[in-house]
Amino acid sequence: MPPTRGRPIAVKLLVLLLVPLVSLVGLWAFAAGLTGGDGMRLLAINDLATKLADPSERVNIELQEERLASVDFLVNGQGANKVAKQREDTDKAVATFRGLSKTLRDLSPEMTAQLAALNTQLDHLAGVRRDVDATTVAPLDVIDAYSQIVDASFRMYDSMVLVPDMALYKQARAVSMLGEAKDVLSRERAMVSIVLAKGRVEQREHEAFTGMVATRRLLFSQALSHLDAGLRGPYERLAASPVYKEFQAAEDAIRGQAVTNGLPATAATWPVDGQNLWAAVERNQAVAVQSLVRRVTPTAIGMLVKVGIAGGVGLIAVIASIMVSLRFRKRLVRELAGLRDAATELAEVRLTGLVKRLRTNTAPPTADEVAPIEVRTNTSEIGDIVQAFNDVQSTAVEAAVSQARLRHGVSQVFVNLARRNQSLLHRQLLQLDSMERATEQPEELADLFKLDHLTTRMRRHAESLIILSDQTPGRGWRNPVPLLDVLRAAVAEVEEYERIEILQPPQVALLGAVVTDVAHLTAELIENATLFSPPKTRVDVRSATTAHGVMIEIEDRGLGLPRVELDELNERLAKMPEFDLAQSDRLGLFVVGRLAARHGIKVTLASSPYGGLTAMIALPAALLAEQPAMSGR
Repeated sequence: MPPTRGRPIAVKLLVLLLVPLVSLVGLWAFAAGLTGGDGMRLLAINDLATKLADPSERVNIELQEERLASVDFLVNGQGANKVAKQREDTDKAVATFRGLSKTLRDLSPEMTAQLAALNTQLDHLAGVRRDVDATTVAPLDVIDAYSQIVDASFRMYDSMVLVPDMALYKQARAVSMLGEAKDVLSRERAMVSIVLAKGRVEQREHEAFTGMVATRRLLFSQALSHLDAGLRGPYERLAASPVYKEFQAAEDAIRGQAVTNGLPATAATWPVDGQNLWAAVERNQAVAVQSLVRRVTPTAIGMLVKVGIAGGVGLIAVIASIMVSLRFRKRLVRELAGLRDAATELAEVRLTGLVKRLRTNTAPPTADEVAPIEVRTNTSEIGDIVQAFNDVQSTAVEAAVSQARLRHGVSQVFVNLARRNQSLLHRQLLQLDSMERATEQPEELADLFKLDHLTTRMRRHAESLIILSDQTPGRGWRNPVPLLDVLRAAVAEVEEYERIEILQPPQVALLGAVVTDVAHLTAELIENATLFSPPKTRVDVRSATTAHGVMIEIEDRGLGLPRVELDELNERLAKMPEFDLAQSDRLGLFVVGRLAARHGIKVTLASSPYGGLTAMIALPAALLAEQPAMSGR
């Protein structure tokens, strides 16, 4: 028997088995994907180098040349043609870079962001050129403006060199640092042009140049410490060459004696020293980049080979684990399904039927009703669960039998007490009736009427206990009784009967066998109407014939009930409710529900136009007599 809620046992067991299997597959896929992805990313670096790194490096070189030409133009007032020619070369390089970069796909988010930042900086180039042409900008500011564009390209290189191989990453990062040192060298060359044009080193130029020298030397030394022998050799030879030493001497002079003593005689050679060092650095940088790119492919192929070997062995292990786990799952699911079906049959069929039978028959359960459940299993734990279910069944049956007997005993106590009270109250009503006939004093007669009314209400409460115990009150009529008399009898059993107004009912009568119950049911609803409405308000009782019988409406002018609570009460009244001792404050509704279910009467509560409630009692035609008749015992 399939479960009515939740996921099947087979699915849950599959999920349980899938946890280690998915973990194993995930670890295998992660290792294979990580290593394989690293290899594929390394292979993709060649494409990045061709379409991104090389074109952007060409842009940097042209920007560095344009920066130098622009500074020369600003400080000397000459070289406009050279600036224009260099700008054309720069624009060609930028156009090539942007065209190739647009063809790239599947870039990382960080790489995409850095590429966008570089393009944004390139868009600022036109504004820098306008300032240069207008000669309204300081040469140092021009250097900074071009440097911001070049710095954006180096931030993009930082995203490109995040290669998975650590050794290769160190070499790529070092080469990138050498590229930044090369750009700082370009800035120093522009600063040399400013110093030579002014013939002195001012404070602002001194601070800027000192920072450039410190940055270039730091980047150069750190990069050399990370390069391997194959890439470090040309740079070590350059550092020991006269070209490098001559430019270092120029740097020291500008930072030192030139500030206080003016420019030395050797200052005239500084542009040449810078040009010589620039050519050597540019040559070494190009060689280092190409050598680094050639190392990428062998490293990527080696990673992919490792993935193939490790991935194949791991895949075989994963498949074997899956097959063994599924076979185990199938056998265990079969045993658990048998246990589930047996437990479901016990809970929904056998125990339910037994409890239902014990409500009316407290005889001990038969052997078939308490037969133990049986499940074929080879698993000791499932066998223990079967035994536990059998123990639970025995306990549940004992508890159900005890509760049934207790409920039956309580019901009998209620019935005995109620019938005793009913007998005493009936005798008391007869005694009061005799006293009312014998007295002629108005005050005494009024008091006797009050006692008579009080006794009538007490009799109704006693009958409520009998009704809740599934017994009949005992009072009845042989002949049909007019509906008006039935309604008056109901009103007589309510404490605040003065507030109740019975509108003229139709000329119909009820069968004598149902008069007592209909009057009791109506009295309970009328009393609720008086209790839950203001003391000075009126309660109307209307009735009319329908196609299916008679409809009685009891309308009050109280505060009403929320829709949710009203729906809950109507749902209880629609079926015979099981009496709940915990809800004794709504005893009348239980009585109404029992009486309505006994005779097929439909009771519904609805909102009243006056703000209170309207209780509608639908009496079926089967309860009506053919002809109205006088009431009689």
